Amino acid sequence: MSVAELELDAADGTGARLGPVPGGPPLDPAPRDGDDQRFFVLVRLRGRPVGTLVGRVRAGEDPVSVLARQAADEIVVPDAPERPPGEVPRATVVVATRERPEQLARALDSLLAQDHPDFEIVVVDNAPATGATHDLVTNAYASRGVSYVRETVPGLAAAHNKGVLVAEADIIAFTDDDVIADPHWLSALTRPFGEDPATACVTGLILPARLSTPAQVLLESHGGFAKGFTARRYDPAHPPADDPLFPFTAGRFGSGASMAFRAGPLKAVGGFDPATGTGTPARGGDDLYAFVRLLAEGHPLHYTPDAIVWHHHRERWEDLCGQAYGYGAGLTACLTALLVRRPALLPSFLARLPRGLARARTMTARRATGSEGRTGVPGAHGAHTYPWPRHLSRLERRGLLYGPLGYARARLALRTRPWEER
Repeated sequence: MSVAELELDAADGTGARLGPVPGGPPLDPAPRDGDDQRFFVLVRLRGRPVGTLVGRVRAGEDPVSVLARQAADEIVVPDAPERPPGEVPRATVVVATRERPEQLARALDSLLAQDHPDFEIVVVDNAPATGATHDLVTNAYASRGVSYVRETVPGLAAAHNKGVLVAEADIIAFTDDDVIADPHWLSALTRPFGEDPATACVTGLILPARLSTPAQVLLESHGGFAKGFTARRYDPAHPPADDPLFPFTAGRFGSGASMAFRAGPLKAVGGFDPATGTGTPARGGDDLYAFVRLLAEGHPLHYTPDAIVWHHHRERWEDLCGQAYGYGAGLTACLTALLVRRPALLPSFLARLPRGLARARTMTARRATGSEGRTGVPGAHGAHTYPWPRHLSRLERRGLLYGPLGYARARLALRTRPWEER
């Protein structure tokens, strides 16, 4: 399946242009005789992302015309006036990595092409086993303004905390080494901070860079990492009526591949919990912990679909299985970390739990029955209506049970803590 961008001049599909995503392979010009060409398409209206579609182009058809008509039929563009873009504050971009120099180089190239007027890039080499990352950054990127630091404590949260310590800007953005950032990503991700001084965290849209293997298609069919195409402000002073577990529904706020924080509030809550995250026994949850902790302290969080990164999903089935297990483990590790480090949240969490579980059961039933007859077709982003295979669901449930134990093991394994608990 080809991953592409479709740019429209108008919502009726006129003025359409089709091209590959940043860093993606060139698109085939037309289907071969007897073949259909399948597309996963990000649709932009005058540069603004408004939705995705899955299209099929038959032999002899023009892909641009077919996909433009489909976009006009399927995607409802919000009738909202476009606002002039506000100023963007200075930012530090932190990229944590471990032994993946080729992917890191691809990510750094995309970050250096950002249209943001004032930013620095810091690469945090987490518990390295070789000098490959150091050599890459110092030889190929230091002259272009990329800084290198090393964090010996293993784990994504520890690496992120090191990035916070060395960041010079008040706004700190984070992304991963397996993404390609859209040229407007950093400007879009930091602009909400300039528009609202109360905002403590901003998250962005994560889309697939490739859909070339069954594992990649399956992950995106389940909703991927995207949180929809409507900007949203989560304010603890005005909890969303459709979320009985708020603010403990960590997964709906965003993901670590596209997030930014105001340094003051993040440091005030102790940063990321170093006993969470990839590279620790907890398996994940470092980003979720930070989102919920800031919301629990009364700080608003903003989600914007304009800040896009293109993520390279896991290619192999075995990796996807590990990811499913990690989803469950990271979620309950995050909740455990919140209650351990902020025990006062326990009564609030328990009060919300019954309604939250009832809503979760309703969503699970809808996933089980809402996609009959569909195979290998990415679902609507944010809806998660396409069911996981039972094997992956079982792994996710096992991860949920393991998460608190993994967090306890991670705490015991820590010898040096870059952030003191509060």
